[in-house]
Amino acid sequence: MTNYSTDQNLPNRFERFHYASDPDPQSPHAIDDLDYDPGAPEPHPLTQFLPDRTRNIIATNESNFAPFSASINPYRGCEHGCIYCFARPTHEYLSLSAGLDFESKILVKHNAPELLRKALASPKWQPQVLGCSGVTDCYQPIERKLQLTRRCLEVLLDFRNPVNITTKNHLITRDIDILTQLHAFQCVHIFISVTTLDPRLAQIMEPRTSAPTYRLDAIRKLTSAGIPVGVLVAPIIPALTDHELPRILEAAETAGAHFAAYDALRLPPGVKDLFTHWLETHFPDRKEKILNRLRSLRGDSLNDRRGTHRKDPWADQFRQLFRLHTARLRLNKHSPITTDHFRRPLQHGEQLPLFEKPVASSQ
Repeated sequence: MTNYSTDQNLPNRFERFHYASDPDPQSPHAIDDLDYDPGAPEPHPLTQFLPDRTRNIIATNESNFAPFSASINPYRGCEHGCIYCFARPTHEYLSLSAGLDFESKILVKHNAPELLRKALASPKWQPQVLGCSGVTDCYQPIERKLQLTRRCLEVLLDFRNPVNITTKNHLITRDIDILTQLHAFQCVHIFISVTTLDPRLAQIMEPRTSAPTYRLDAIRKLTSAGIPVGVLVAPIIPALTDHELPRILEAAETAGAHFAAYDALRLPPGVKDLFTHWLETHFPDRKEKILNRLRSLRGDSLNDRRGTHRKDPWADQFRQLFRLHTARLRLNKHSPITTDHFRRPLQHGEQLPLFEKPVASSQ
C-alpha cells in the first residue's frame, strides 16, 4: 500500500463545489450500506500522472526570500508527500486539493527539456541562475523513469547556464556525470535537504522521500565526485525537530558537506489545516506548543515569510546556535557559481567564435 502523510482532501479555497466520493455499488468490493461508515477515511488513491501542456518552462518571481528569481519545475505536485510542503496550495490553482491530490495527481511537463532549450536560445534570455525544485522536488520518484530533470540538466550544460538544485532524494546521485561537468564551469549549486535524522518521524512526515541515511549518502557521493554540496536543514519545526540541528550539521559535515543553511516551517493557507490535523493525529501532546511557537515566529497567519528574521526569542536563539555550529564545523566553504561561461550552442550555418572563455578548474 502506498504511504501518504495525510488522508485528507480538503475543499479547494477557490472552488464553490467540492467532490466527495461514494462507494461504487457496481464494484466487487462495494461496502454494504449497513456497514458503511461515512466518517471513515476514503481509500488512498493510486498516483496519477497527467500531462501538463505548458508553453513556458521558466517561471519568475520577485521574492526577496528566494535565492533566485527564475526557476524550472518539470513536475507540478510531488509524490514525496511531505505534510509540511509550502507548495501544496499551488494545486488549488489547478482546481485540485492541496491534500491528497497534491501528492497523488502529478502533472508532468514532458516537453520541459525542449522548452528549456528554446528559452535559453532566445536572445531575450539574460543568463542567470535557475532554481530547480523551486516549487516541487525535481528528483521525486517518477523522475527515475521519465528522466526529465536529467535531460534539463543536459540542456543547461550545453548552454553552461548555472543551476541551483535542492532535493531530498538520493536519486540525484544518478546524475553525477552531468553535475561534475556543470561544476567544471562553476554552474551548479546543490543543497540536500535533511529535516530529521529520526527514520520513524521521517516516515510519517515525509513518507516517500529518501530515508535520512540515504540523504547523507547522497552528500557523501556528490562530494566524493568533487561536487560541492550543502545541507539544508529545513523546515525546522519548533518543539519537534529543532533539537536535532547540531546532530544534523555534524552528520552532514562528516558526510562531506561544504556549507549549510536552514529555515523554519511556515504554513500557508491550504497547508495549515492539513498540518494541524497531522499534529492532532501523531503529536497531540505537542500540538499547541508547536503552533504557539510558530505564531510567535510567523505571526497569527503562520505564514509570515520573514520568519527567522523576526524579533523573536526562539529565532534569535536558533540563529546563534546555527552560527556557532556552522563555524565550529567549518560549514561555510561556499563554492562560486557564475554565468561567465554561458554560451549559446551553434545553430546550423553559424561559425565558431575565434576565442572562448577558459574553463574554470573544478579543484
